[in-house]
Amino acid sequence: MGKLYEGIDGPIREFIEAQRVFFVATAPTGADGHVNLSPKGCDSLRILDEHTVAYLDYIGSGVETIAHVRDNGRITVMLCAFDGPPKIVRLHGRGEVFEPVDHGFAALRSRFPSAPADGVRAILVVHVTRIGDSCGYGVPLYEYTGERTQLDAWSKKKGPADLEKYQRDKNRASIDGLPGLRWVQEKS
Repeated sequence: MGKLYEGIDGPIREFIEAQRVFFVATAPTGADGHVNLSPKGCDSLRILDEHTVAYLDYIGSGVETIAHVRDNGRITVMLCAFDGPPKIVRLHGRGEVFEPVDHGFAALRSRFPSAPADGVRAILVVHVTRIGDSCGYGVPLYEYTGERTQLDAWSKKKGPADLEKYQRDKNRASIDGLPGLRWVQEKS
């Protein structure tokens, strides 16, 4: 039986901080859009306070999460234990997007380690409204063997100018046509 928590503290905080991967789910407003579920890693999640988390959003080929959060704010972060005792934690909340040109981005960015070739396109802040756990008995055990190196190598090989072009080409809109990165829209 799952349990609800008042805030991200004590054992729940320790559990979240120990996980090496998490998943983010969003959906656009309306019944016709695509639901999105994205895996995240690279030491990119931080607990800001008992009701707020933030994560680095790396440059990628899609922009669904950013578009959905800007559309309706709904977001869920899920973490599950792949080793140790079984457990799943879901953080339901309202998201906020900070792009590098936004006020507050630099202060948030200072809370994280340096990113792969600093290929960070945004920071998503989640204002958590519900914290719940469940058993996780069906989640298999996996052994962590390290981080992948491809993101850093890809970002370095592209360089700043090509990364900017890539985002203009790939992050203008979601697959459902919702606006993506704001700076890309403004440069159009």
